[in-house]
Amino acid sequence: MPEPNETARWTWLAEPSPMHSLSRALFAMHVIVNLASAGQNSAPTCATCHEKECRSQPKTPMARAMWKPAIDPAFQKQASFTFARGGYTWRVERHGSDVTYTVGDGTRSATLPVHWIFGDTIQTYVLEHEGQFYESRVSYFSTINGLDITPGDEKDRLLNITEAIGRDVHSRELQACFGCHSTGAIVNGQLQAASSTPGLQCVHCHTGAEQHQRDIVQGKLNSVPPKLGRLATEDTSNFCGQCHRTWGEVVRRRAFGLADVRFQPYRLAKSKCYDGSDARISCIACHDPHNDIVRNDASYEVKCVACHGQAANGKMAKICPVASSGCIGCHMPKTDLPPTHRTWTDHFIRVVKPGEAYPE
Repeated sequence: MPEPNETARWTWLAEPSPMHSLSRALFAMHVIVNLASAGQNSAPTCATCHEKECRSQPKTPMARAMWKPAIDPAFQKQASFTFARGGYTWRVERHGSDVTYTVGDGTRSATLPVHWIFGDTIQTYVLEHEGQFYESRVSYFSTINGLDITPGDEKDRLLNITEAIGRDVHSRELQACFGCHSTGAIVNGQLQAASSTPGLQCVHCHTGAEQHQRDIVQGKLNSVPPKLGRLATEDTSNFCGQCHRTWGEVVRRRAFGLADVRFQPYRLAKSKCYDGSDARISCIACHDPHNDIVRNDASYEVKCVACHGQAANGKMAKICPVASSGCIGCHMPKTDLPPTHRTWTDHFIRVVKPGEAYPE
């Protein structure tokens, strides 16, 4: 078997051809030898073949969806944060590699260790007290570099220290939280929080990636994880919606109101131009999950004119009569969500009328 060049070798690995079993074994040996000569252990990782994606993905919000207190960036800038409201005072502070969460009412106080920090620009603390898990009553917001009431809790009336600590979280919800914010937390249907890895890593979305790596060592190159980029638009929406909320979940839970601007798959599905079979309107048509979010609205306009400016499914999509640029600002308005201290891009693509109420 001739030695392939570098490009061909990684292409074969990603798209294996039906080689003879002996050739497969020889090919796997070639990969292992190549890794060893590069100073790596003889065990391929995702980065072995997908170097570009593995280099950029750790910089994405998904990769930063959960933190261990010792390395949380908020506490690298400032060691302590305080907040007071309704007769209660909260203090979250770092002590070496540990972070504590304290709430007091002027007479009594309770201090708990912070084991996990969920979120990137908005960070909520998961606490454990006497065997019960709590979502912290206050969260950190990077836009104000400080604490405020956790979104969703702003209308709650606190009656005692225990309620001021946080909202108690039942096991099913806790599994969902860890399932979306970490990797490897759910094993055989059971939560293994202590052994979870913060943030979303390759294997979180690419089912079978670990087995694929093991098979390469054994010369079995036929266990390639499903190609997520080939999913139909509706399937992509449901896949991303496992964490970002699908249309069906929002409707089933009746999670309506201004706060649902955070649920992009739901809002996108409400758009008149949404077509579950047209790849030009899918989540990944605009967003590369392996790269940080692009904040420049103008960069997305090429996606808009991919439909509005040429025939779509045999029909000419309507061309905007007002302007040929500024699509996002007009048709996907920024929406202020006060409890989050930030604005969100509404993925309900529509003709926005001046002064209209937030549309459901």
